[in-house]
Amino acid sequence: MEKSIFKNFSRYVSLNILGMVSISCYILTDTYFISKALGHQGLAALDLSTPMYSFIYAVALMLAIGGSTRYSILKAKKDTIRANRVYSICINVGLITGILFAMIGIFFSNSLGILLGADIEILPMTEIYLRTILCFSPFFILNDIILSFVRNDNNPNLPMIAILSGSFFNIVLDYIFIFYFDMGMFGAAFATGLAPIISLVVLASYFIRAKNHFKYIPFKFNWSYLKDISTLGLSAFVNEISAAIVIITFNLVILNLEGNYGLASYAIIANIDLVVFAVFNGLAEGIQPIISKSHGLNDDFVLKKTLKYALLTSLGLALLIYFALNFNAESIIRAFNEEENIKIAIIGKAGLKIYFIGYFFAGINITLTMFLTATEKARLAFLLSVLRGCIVIVPMVLVLSCLWKMTGVWLSFVLAELFVTVIAIFIMGVKSRQIIKLKFENNS
Repeated sequence: MEKSIFKNFSRYVSLNILGMVSISCYILTDTYFISKALGHQGLAALDLSTPMYSFIYAVALMLAIGGSTRYSILKAKKDTIRANRVYSICINVGLITGILFAMIGIFFSNSLGILLGADIEILPMTEIYLRTILCFSPFFILNDIILSFVRNDNNPNLPMIAILSGSFFNIVLDYIFIFYFDMGMFGAAFATGLAPIISLVVLASYFIRAKNHFKYIPFKFNWSYLKDISTLGLSAFVNEISAAIVIITFNLVILNLEGNYGLASYAIIANIDLVVFAVFNGLAEGIQPIISKSHGLNDDFVLKKTLKYALLTSLGLALLIYFALNFNAESIIRAFNEEENIKIAIIGKAGLKIYFIGYFFAGINITLTMFLTATEKARLAFLLSVLRGCIVIVPMVLVLSCLWKMTGVWLSFVLAELFVTVIAIFIMGVKSRQIIKLKFENNS
């Protein structure tokens, strides 16, 4: 029994981590090629644009995680009609929201660039990247929704193949558009925007071959469905929105401390952070179908074992990633520092060595938040998301940057995640005692 649980856990988690890392490589690939073609100005412009990708992804994750969690629970209870309605409303809302984002990109990308902190030097590149990425919003959102539903339909393999296909073409097209056609920032953003379309083409085979157990059905819009989906997906939404807020806050603080060179250094850290976060997010999303199904079946044994494996895996990954980044810090910074700027090298190397200590705690927080979401503890998941997202880290970076400058900026992430881990462990302890007490009273 325990061996089959671990086998199922390993299958879902490994495939999902691989897929999520591939998605994060959309922006990382842009970072690498832009650093080669456009130098520190291009890196700074990309760094200022990245938060808007987080806003798009926040909506996508809210619908994907919230919808697929409810779908998995309903599927376990054999309620096919409601499960299909959940999928249908996710598609409808995803399309509408994506179109709204595209309209913002078409008409307000210049104002957005100024709002995000772009100066005259880098505003044109920031505006181009923002407009292009936002125009592809419907595809980013639909891709995430369908990926999550297919994964929860007992098929973790196809989403991984779809994501890898999109990432591969993104890398190839990035190189062609930026260096062969000399398309600059537009080429980088255009290649990234095409990646989810390629992923969707791969996913279409699932429906063409009629492998899917869910389908789109037209029905009268029901706010109660959307409220339920949004509630379950709220912690994922808050995580991404908070990430955008944190990046904006870091950008403004670093811009004040070190100018555009500081922003270029943070662009390297922030984009590596996207990949590292994707690893832990992949772990969390990998356990979600297992947790939701087990919760729907009231299988406490599988729930406990899956959580145990996830937490141990999180700590192991944090250790592996930290040592890999720490021992290769100079080489990593050099790869993105085409101009060999000494200031970028010094700031970036220090950032890599301090910032990523935070994932020893962030990994635990991400895993526990997903566990609470998948077991319908939406309020507690929301609390952890808000705490780690902005309530703790934003004031911490403002205070610590005044005390220790850039060192304080990097340390703020580590200390904020440590604080939230303490709160998360306390919450899980209280919930466990309540469940034990309730079972004891029922048996009595």
